[in-house]
Amino acid sequence: MTVEMTLDLYGNAFWLVIIIVVVIVGPALVVGLAISVFQAATQINEQTLSFLPRLVVTLLAVMYAGPWIVMQIMDLFQFFFLNIPRLIG
Repeated sequence: MTVEMTLDLYGNAFWLVIIIVVVIVGPALVVGLAISVFQAATQINEQTLSFLPRLVVTLLAVMYAGPWIVMQIMDLFQFFFLNIPRLIG
């Protein structure tokens, strides 16, 4: 296995992790920003007002994107396991 192949495999795995994190955390970030703007405009400093909607949106994102995330991870590991002989040698 060459250095280029190793870096390519690590790059693909790292890119998949970044995409999965963005899919899960992105909606929570948008909702958190909207709630922060609302809190700043109304001067309400309630912590649960910020926490609960982000939690719900994150759970909905995991529920909605969960099958896609699992399929992407399975495809990556299937590629790794099927190509072990070629990668080793």
